[in-house]
Amino acid sequence: MNEVKLIRKQLIDEINEQISSAQTVYILVSFAMKSGVEMLLPSLQEAAERGADIKICTGDYLYVTQPEALRSLLKIGGSASMRMWQSNGESFHPKVYIFENGTARSLYVGSSNMSRSALTDGIEWNLGVSGKEADPAVAEAIDEFHRLFYDSQTVPLNEQTIASYEKIYNEKHAALPEFVKRWTETEETSLMFDQQGNQEVIRDPKADYDSSGITTIEPRGPQIDALHALENTFAEGYDKAMAVLATGLGKTYLAGFFAQKFERILFVAHREEILLQAEKSFAEVMPERTSGIVNGKQKETDREMVFASVFTLANEKQLQDFSPDAFDLIVVDEFHHAAADTYNRVLDYFNPAFLLGLTATPYRMDGKDVFAICEGNVAFQMHFIEAIQIQWLTPFRYYGVYDDTDYSQITWLGTQYHQKELEANLLREDLAARIYNEWQRYKQTRTLGFCSSIKQVEFLAAYFQEQGVRVIGLHSQTANVSRQEAIRLLENDEVEVIFTVDLFNEGTDIPSVDTLLFTRPTESLTVFTQQVGRGLRLADHKESCVIIDLIGNYRNADLKLSLLDTRPLEEQRKSTTIMPQVPESCTISFDTAVIDLLKEIKKKAQPRKEKIRALYEQLKEEFGRRPSYLELYRHKLDSATAIRSEFGSFPSFLHWAGELSAEEEQALTEGKTWLDHIEKTGMSKSYKMVVLRCMLARGIDRWLEPATPKEIAPCFYEFLSSTPYRRNDISAGDKDTWNRESLDKVAKRIADMPMTKFGGPTAFDGEKLTMDVQLTETANPLVYSWTEEICEFRLETYFERKYGGV
Repeated sequence: MNEVKLIRKQLIDEINEQISSAQTVYILVSFAMKSGVEMLLPSLQEAAERGADIKICTGDYLYVTQPEALRSLLKIGGSASMRMWQSNGESFHPKVYIFENGTARSLYVGSSNMSRSALTDGIEWNLGVSGKEADPAVAEAIDEFHRLFYDSQTVPLNEQTIASYEKIYNEKHAALPEFVKRWTETEETSLMFDQQGNQEVIRDPKADYDSSGITTIEPRGPQIDALHALENTFAEGYDKAMAVLATGLGKTYLAGFFAQKFERILFVAHREEILLQAEKSFAEVMPERTSGIVNGKQKETDREMVFASVFTLANEKQLQDFSPDAFDLIVVDEFHHAAADTYNRVLDYFNPAFLLGLTATPYRMDGKDVFAICEGNVAFQMHFIEAIQIQWLTPFRYYGVYDDTDYSQITWLGTQYHQKELEANLLREDLAARIYNEWQRYKQTRTLGFCSSIKQVEFLAAYFQEQGVRVIGLHSQTANVSRQEAIRLLENDEVEVIFTVDLFNEGTDIPSVDTLLFTRPTESLTVFTQQVGRGLRLADHKESCVIIDLIGNYRNADLKLSLLDTRPLEEQRKSTTIMPQVPESCTISFDTAVIDLLKEIKKKAQPRKEKIRALYEQLKEEFGRRPSYLELYRHKLDSATAIRSEFGSFPSFLHWAGELSAEEEQALTEGKTWLDHIEKTGMSKSYKMVVLRCMLARGIDRWLEPATPKEIAPCFYEFLSSTPYRRNDISAGDKDTWNRESLDKVAKRIADMPMTKFGGPTAFDGEKLTMDVQLTETANPLVYSWTEEICEFRLETYFERKYGGV
């Protein structure tokens, strides 16, 4: 008999009835609470006694699953098998119950985790199917269940694995406010929904205060994991880190929560509204602290929390008002700007106990290395796609609309199109009409329109007004309405559209915006990421954000779509399809002409060697000089092995790309064997490259001289002991015995390994390492420089891959 039914209450009755006769019981849930396990335990124990095949898999996502619940699962006994999915920050939200009894199969899929509330009276929807017609779906569910159950990300539940999980669980809950600890059994409905069944919203929360006047505002969602990561980073001895969180996840509040452990705090930003909002947010977290603004008008320097304009601070006289050690914590918002000279002046002056960089996107179009400012230590990151997947940002409905402008005829200036040529092509009545018609077709209630120039803002605002649309054109020269007033009008439905240029990329939160209109070519992926974030904040009565995007044959037209894709970049690169794989809650749709255009772009895509050369040329244009190996990887390449696999070494790539002078070509001929060897030599540890780095430290004239382990030991030790992530690479047996007073032990390790393992044109006779590299006087400095680049690249990418330290 075929049956399909919706169960909104008392799923426990259905489950227990199925368990009572089932030969197979498979349960897959995101979270397990003790209250839910105890409701199922008697029937599961009976099923185990009669020999039923019982498999249960739950997850550790956000550390909601209770250790007591896991121990209760062990009480099932018999041959029951339980495992836990280790999410590593990845969204994990299945709720599936599968039963077999002979040829009869049943499947329940819905919203109920293993908690008393979810299984009884909580607001939950679950669909139950059974019967012959359901067999294919149940069979597929069983296959998928087994794949997940035995996946390498799962661990078996036993006393040891539960103890390990409990340790982390307790650390999380001890380090954080009462986010989960205060739950009662009736509050266990779901992490993602409150008691009314409403999706919990991250927005600027109002602080609650206890009788002492101390704030009770708490971290939530991704802020919890990010705060824990920052606290661990600080405890491990780091003095700087970057947190990358998508717009809408509460970066400023995260900084406020982290700042509670520091006495004096400096918050630096480049926009006035960011400073004012940050001061307000920090005051909600720490109302007992004094705070003040430092900008062109205010100089409130004597407060515990100072919120300062970077442009004001960069003034030499203003900096001198502070001592270099005036602040324990410095927070830099929109950290992707921090490589600019103004920020460098400020960051070079101060010496805080910790530097925290906040950003939604850590990449700069000018190629300057933001990662280097925090020594590559990214403590936590969550892209907006990940945040959508865990329901902390609004899903999107993306519409790719064809733009027939021929951008190939517009001059490209390295990082952007020639402004006047671009305006001449975009300020067309027919294009404005197309933009208006597509907006009418897809729009919702409140729209932000992003333009390429002030002239385009005014042109489109005028056109929309002619069509009867209530619209404001807002830019740096707008005099008749302020930004705050424009936002108020939009939020109150007095205006339908705000057209703007570069005003709402950063620092402005308008959660009610539900439509984004891109009327310009995407020149910067960083800016596109920021602008998309403007529409993804959660808000009441907002189910999704509509993105209307003009797509033409401009640069990055295909690349920006990768930002909407859930697949890793390497998988995207190999894929033959043009359609991004978006989160299940999102949709993406292209005009037919856009599909044809993207197919053409993909068809013309360069072979990998040519693509690497094109990326190199782009970066060279942006830098105004030849980029280093590491710079090319950091800013353009999607794989650390791309150069090695295609060309053998970075200098060989430069030769292939026609970048070498006759003198450099001769140097490459002399040093090629050596350069290829250090590029390709295996690295199970960093030791080989650390030894090479120490040999290079002797200078151009001496780097090829034989080296003894004793000579290298001090440099070797200093490098590996200088940061926590490097110390992680010291072999376990050496960590307790290595110190500056026992460098003979370090020398012995160097002699045992890596000097004996260096290989290639090197030899170690037990006393010294010699390199059989013969270079002329002209070639030596060039090969030395290339060796430095490769050594730096391999060390940086090694620690990035192995420890996430860089």
